[in-house]
Amino acid sequence: MLLKIATRKSPLALWQSNHVKELLLQINPALEIQIVPLSTEGDENNSIALNDIGGKSLFVKTLQDAVLKGEADLAVHSIKDMSVMPVQGLTLAAILKREDPRDVFISKVANDLNQLARHAKVGTSSPRRTCLIRTLRPDLQVELLRGNVDTRVRKLHAGDYDAIILAAAGVKRLGLEKEITAYLDPIIFTPAMGQGAIAIECRDQNEPLLTLLHQLNHRETAQCVTAERAVNQRLSGSCFTPLGAHATIQADRLTINAMIGSVEGTSILRTHQSGDPHQAKEIGLTAAENLLHQGAEKFLK
Repeated sequence: MLLKIATRKSPLALWQSNHVKELLLQINPALEIQIVPLSTEGDENNSIALNDIGGKSLFVKTLQDAVLKGEADLAVHSIKDMSVMPVQGLTLAAILKREDPRDVFISKVANDLNQLARHAKVGTSSPRRTCLIRTLRPDLQVELLRGNVDTRVRKLHAGDYDAIILAAAGVKRLGLEKEITAYLDPIIFTPAMGQGAIAIECRDQNEPLLTLLHQLNHRETAQCVTAERAVNQRLSGSCFTPLGAHATIQADRLTINAMIGSVEGTSILRTHQSGDPHQAKEIGLTAAENLLHQGAEKFLK
């Protein structure tokens, strides 16, 4: 059985796809698996803010098209890059066990965000991170930072920024953990929905493949990510919206923290909900309703 995995060409995306390949071969060593690296519009326009060219979905659409056209059998994504709305003909077949979902602070001049000098330059391309940075430190200069993880770290070392904020998962997966200065508290610095989780997508009519891929699904991660994504399924925030959600499961109880705010960091709303993990989507929707009750609509474009 030959399986073709569509992936972006970035080092992190290739790591994730090869990780999926290894997991599949552990299930069935007889599989023949081919990695199909593709260039996406999000990768090709890496000097422009994603918000200005269509958002994170630009990293995903090319891969989805390849699966729909039969050029690949499955696609591997960072689920935080995916739209919360389904694509006709495709389905999420599995969500792998999540890596560390937190954001990390990386700097050569300070031990954490609070220790940065006034007006220091912090690099990020995320409206969510921009909002949270400005909420905590309104004096800082937040400037655009695009590129692969290793490229962003090189820009920091070159002195282009005093600090940068990245996802812990990508830094760890690329063996760059030694670069991390501090981990940011997910209660205060709320992660992106699905951050740290890898998703596998395939055609919804491919039952043999769905059966195979479902063996890679990590139930607790899938429940947490379902709750997180449900927040935006209700809010319908765009790539411009500073929106985050982070869920955990402890003692058979799912707890989600969610936030929405202004890019300027002048206003931020938060909510905290918990319940039965089997009601993950409903918990996420309740969190969204609470944010709307607080006035979240003013942040939605």
